[in-house]
Amino acid sequence: MGGSPLLIIDVQKGFINEWTAHVPSRVESLQDSFDQIIITRLYNPQRSLYRRLTGWNQFSLGAAETQLAFAPHARATIMDKATYSAASEELLARFRTEGVNRVHLCGIATEASVLLTAAALFEQGIEPVVLAHACGSDTGHHLHQAGLQIISRLIGVKQVIGS
Repeated sequence: MGGSPLLIIDVQKGFINEWTAHVPSRVESLQDSFDQIIITRLYNPQRSLYRRLTGWNQFSLGAAETQLAFAPHARATIMDKATYSAASEELLARFRTEGVNRVHLCGIATEASVLLTAAALFEQGIEPVVLAHACGSDTGHHLHQAGLQIISRLIGVKQVIGS
């Protein structure tokens, strides 16, 4: 797997509960299998649509819940984001510059940030491989499973491994 980057999405203290408790140790151990590691941290801007439309007011920039729930590898790049998808223009430009054509991804929440990132990478011509055993949903196992089903439908069943 070493030639493909590992993208760890939003494995943060505020998302860890009974349904996601397995994720931090799994992503931490995965890091040794990849040469390039990119980690995202979600934050919720003060005037965001998260706050206005959904009433979700947690995860202000710098708040305790935004801290990573695992130890990042020394060679990891950490990127803050204010969107569900981790496929920002900055990240996509980096992948294009480096000639990246496949990305392994995992994290929280399967049905939201992982799903939208996998779909965005797919649409940009980058092959997403979702490491299901290192994903979870803080809102329940049923949404994790639903997310995996939708991801399989969108990017191909063989692109979801380790479930």
